[in-house]
Parts: sequence; structure tokens; C-alpha cells
Amino acid sequence: MPISEDQLETWAKQGQTGQFTSTYGTLEAVLNDSSSPYYLKDFKIFLQGSYKNDTNVYADSDVDIIIRFDEIFYTDLDQLPAEDKAIYNAQRSPGGYTLDEFKSSVFSWLTKKYGNDVKSGTKAIYVKGNGSRRDADVLVCAKLRRYYKFKGPYEESHVDGICFFLPDGTRIENFPEEHSNNCTSKHQATRQWFKPTVRVFKNLRNTLISINVIEGLMYNMPPEYFGGTKQANFIDVLNWLIQADRSKFVCANAQFYLFGTSCVTWRADKCTKFLNAAMMYWDA
Repeated sequence: MPISEDQLETWAKQGQTGQFTSTYGTLEAVLNDSSSPYYLKDFKIFLQGSYKNDTNVYADSDVDIIIRFDEIFYTDLDQLPAEDKAIYNAQRSPGGYTLDEFKSSVFSWLTKKYGNDVKSGTKAIYVKGNGSRRDADVLVCAKLRRYYKFKGPYEESHVDGICFFLPDGTRIENFPEEHSNNCTSKHQATRQWFKPTVRVFKNLRNTLISINVIEGLMYNMPPEYFGGTKQANFIDVLNWLIQADRSKFVCANAQFYLFGTSCVTWRADKCTKFLNAAMMYWDA
């Protein structure tokens, strides 16, 4: 029996945002406090994840907050020709205050404010919720520039992202602002169907206890397949995804392939299992 229109309508709705807004506002104020040991440094605070992109569902809990250290930046030169790399490297200059020092200062400050509610994780600093404040992950990172052209400081092309380091030294790159901007453009191109459809499939994922990265999957859908009734939209999207060649799908930030073996990509076999499970759920 197909999933009912009423169920899909419920799944399409955005989850609650009141506590999320309050949590972000509280932590943003703490991180921006002029008494902090890093206040005079150049940094930026912003959101990432489903709350930023308005694709949160009722099961979503953690608030993902980024504090990006902007006095230094790392580079991704993999897209540059050898000549451009040589020009860039000749002009490179090292920074002074390091990302590790900045992260240590942020952790110390949050610990001073929240005590034992603060834990250092592999990727982010975890701040346990309390009362109306939700759990939050504070990711301390640096600016990243992925260069596509570099002939000099006034003749270059790059995309801004973020990067941080795992305990073993592995550098993780991401492009949350590109992701958010591209999701908004996709939402507009699909006549406001993109984000509700993401929420439907996220709720289905939660029902099936399956996997994530639904925004990236939906981002590769042609806009013309969105629309109609909730049921028609769901089955049109699902059928297209099952039949599509997904090997060239890209993440919503358009900077990585969606499927691969790195820590920022999805596993193709898990996607296939999810789509097959979704079809079985529809046909049940």
C-alpha cells in the first residue's frame, strides 16, 4: 500500500525551531563574548546542517555551530595546473597564531561557561543541553580556499570552504556556505518542492533506521521531477533516483562527488540499500 498523502504531508513539515533558535542565540552570544581570550582575533560564527538549510525534521536534535578562524587559511591546490601552483607557492606566507591555539582557547572558554557539560570530540566540541538549551556541536575550523586558477592575487579564482583536523592529522574539508546557497537555489528552481521533499525522505530514513545525506541525493534531481501531489512527488523522485546513474552525483556543495570512500562522501551500496528499502516501504 503506498504511503498516504496525509503521512507525506506530515513528513514534509519542518521540525520545531524554537529551542534551536534559542540554543544558537545563547551559544553565539557566549562565543562572541568580549571577555573571551580570543575575542580580538578574526573569526566568524555561523550555522551548518539541517537547521541552517531549513530541512530539519522532528527527530533532529543537535545544533551544529561553526566558529571559523579567519586570520589564516588553508589551501586546496589540486585543481590548479603546475604553473599556477608554482606561482601560488612562491607567494605563500605562513601564519602566526595557529588553529590549534584558537581551538584550545575556544574549548577553555566554553568549559569556563558550561563546566562539565563541555566535552572535546574527535571533530567538534560537544556542549550538552540543559533546560531549554539543546545539545550542540561547536566545530572550530579555519578558512579553506579551493583554487581553480591562480596567476596572481588579482587574477585568481577560488571557492571558500572550511577545514579542520582529526586527532591523527587528517584534514577534513567542507563547503557549508556553498551547500546552503546551492540548496536554496535548488529550492527555488523546484518551485519550493526541494526542502519539503528532503524532509520527507529524511523522515522515511528515520522510520527505516537507515542512512543520511538526503540533501545531497535530492540535489542531483532535475527540477522538473518535483511537484504534483505529495504522493506523486515522492514516487517520481524515488523512481528517478533508482533508475539514475548515480556515479557522477555531487554533494550539494558541488565540490565533491556524493559517493566514494572518503570521510566526506557517502557509500554507494548504502544508497542502493536505502532506495530499495524505500521502494519496499512504499509497496508494503
